[in-house]
Amino acid sequence: MWVIPGQNQTRVSEFILLGFSSDPTINSTLFIMFLLIYLSSVMGNGLIILLICLDSHLHTPMYFFLCILAMLDMGYVTTTMPQMLVHLLVHSKTISFAGCWMQMYVFSALAATECTLFVVMAYDRYVAICHPLHYTVILNWGLCIWLAAVSYACGFLSALLHTFFTMSLPYCGPNKVNHYFCEGPSVRNLACMDTHFTEMVDQILNVLLGLAPISLIVASYVHIAQAILKIKSTKGRCKAFSTCASHLTVVSLFFGPSSYNYLRPHSSYSSEQDKQIALFYNVFTALLNPMVYSLRNKDIKRAFLKVLGHHKVDC
Repeated sequence: MWVIPGQNQTRVSEFILLGFSSDPTINSTLFIMFLLIYLSSVMGNGLIILLICLDSHLHTPMYFFLCILAMLDMGYVTTTMPQMLVHLLVHSKTISFAGCWMQMYVFSALAATECTLFVVMAYDRYVAICHPLHYTVILNWGLCIWLAAVSYACGFLSALLHTFFTMSLPYCGPNKVNHYFCEGPSVRNLACMDTHFTEMVDQILNVLLGLAPISLIVASYVHIAQAILKIKSTKGRCKAFSTCASHLTVVSLFFGPSSYNYLRPHSSYSSEQDKQIALFYNVFTALLNPMVYSLRNKDIKRAFLKVLGHHKVDC
């Protein structure tokens, strides 16, 4: 800790991340499990990116946004998991104040960007199904790049506000964060002053990046459902729905647990419960997204087999 000049008050210079357990045996088991999950997540998302880059047939708006999603997921887990893996093995579980600031910012930025990107991906499906003949005209590459840039801008600017207000609070001790990374509400609970204003700012950001994207995604799929129901052939309906099923699954996996953590009242906040729920939208979504997008996707399967040398693929 350091003392603030001219004030009889100390400020913490580092935080202690409590993680999941203090039992060495349990931590060793968790280390093996989370290491396998992390490596699988990085390799799975890395493979998606590689296939999309190598196969010219996947150079379409849908796969462009999927490639960005895979990059976000890789960054998402890499922001938190390597440090968590180290803390599972060592006795010291500290993180510097500056390190906590940076981890909170990068994690929040990537999460917020992903929220916005899911809306863009829903719009992509809306145009593909409701306006198929004008798909490439409406979603030209200029618009795709602009939508991706706006997603990043919204994510990184909102994260800057969240992190600035949270980390600008005075932290005089204790410095034990009941989480496996520097997550905003868990750190904010340690502030030695009233946090009502910061909580209000966070709630506004959570509504803008939580409820607003969910509402836009639902609105897109209402129009998509109406368009699908107008398709006369059963085969045509199934094909149209299958192109949306992966996106709906991934959106549910991400927004379900994250909405529970960030959109409920602060009075019901529980660090012990919320750090477990955080695993789903931080760790498991990055692991499952490549599986969801590849298991039922003929284009991804075809590109994978083509890379392996099987040029003639019967999907």
